[in-house]
This record gives sequence, C-alpha cells and structure tokens, in this order.
Amino acid sequence: MGCKLAKLAASELSHDPFDRPPPPSDPRCPLTTKQQYCMLASWKGIYRQIEKTGIILFVKLFEENKDLLALFTKFSELHTAEHQFRSTELAEHATKVMHTLDEGIKSLRDVDGFLVYVQHVGATHHQIDGFEASNFWKVEQPFLEAAKITLGDRYTPNIENIYKLTIRFILENLVKGYEDATPGSGQNTNGDGQNTNGDGQNVNGDGQNTKGIGRNAGAS
Repeated sequence: MGCKLAKLAASELSHDPFDRPPPPSDPRCPLTTKQQYCMLASWKGIYRQIEKTGIILFVKLFEENKDLLALFTKFSELHTAEHQFRSTELAEHATKVMHTLDEGIKSLRDVDGFLVYVQHVGATHHQIDGFEASNFWKVEQPFLEAAKITLGDRYTPNIENIYKLTIRFILENLVKGYEDATPGSGQNTNGDGQNTNGDGQNVNGDGQNTKGIGRNAGAS
C-alpha cells in the first residue's frame, strides 16, 4: 500500500508545472534557461540606475578609445572624464543606448525577436560616417566595467560570466546586422513600405535611428 501511495504521489508531482525542469533554451542563445533568468533578475538592478550606468559605459569607452569621440559631434570636444560626466547630451545619448540594450536583454527568451531587433540596430549604423563594424566590440569591456560598478557586491563571478555571454551575444549580432546590410539599407520596412525599427516604432523619414548604439549624436 505504501509503495502504491508513493508512486501515486510521485505521479501527481510530475504533473505539477512548478516541479518540472525548465524547458531547454534555444540552441542559438549561449545562455541556459537558468542563466537567462539570472540575467533578467540582475538586470533590474542596472535598470534602476540606467542613466548612471550608461554614462559610466561611455566614459570608460572614451577613456580606452579616444578616437571614437569623433563619431559624436555633440560631445566630440569633451576630452576629459569630468566634462563627460557633466554633459547633458552625453547622458541623453547614453540612456538611449542603454534602453536599446535593455530591449535586447529582455527579448533573450524570444531568440527570433532578439535577432531581428539587434541585427536591425546593427544595420542602422551604416548611417554613421566613419563607423566600422569593429567599433561594436569596443563596447564590451566598458559595458562590463559599468555593470560591475553599478551592481557592486552583486556582481559575483557567476553574474560576471553571464554578463559576458550576454554582451557578446548582443555584439556579435550587431556586427552581423551591420555586415549583412548594404550601406543605406539600415531600416526594415513593413508591408506598406513604411520604415520601422526593430520594435515597430517609426523611423524618421531621413533615416535616423532613434536608438542606435553608435548613433551620431549630432544627427538629432
């Protein structure tokens, strides 16, 4: 009798969705389902300080790659970290970039949507004079350093590894979107030919991307 009851209980538990193992992650995504959950949970801490984190990212980016300042006409003359931290224009652009990353990170569980969105953002960078695909990879280390500063003790070795996997997945698809697109074709279009960006928002008629990671800040 006892064995039958045990088997019955085990059978009932197996039908409880909360006791089932998580579904396998999409093989195109380098993060496991558990890592995706950890990334999204940790990212909430970044999102609460999204402007601050974005500013740190760009200050670190320019510290390591001073030549990139030339791509940003609104703050190309900000040659010191002090001036960059105080710049309203830089803060505004950094926040837009962080929201772009936020969109990508929040769509990790929908890999098809992630690829469409991130690769589209990459393609729009053909609009920036002098931009090269290799510039995307220069964001990796500044992003990780900014996340570490914002999260503090919460940036454990495990979280660091997850952030590395995530930013590399984003950057490699930005590069792919850029390289697969031909110059001047950095927008998706819907059925009636209207330009849209990856999240369905209209793109300005002059082809400006409103959320691009390396968008020329002088275009706005």
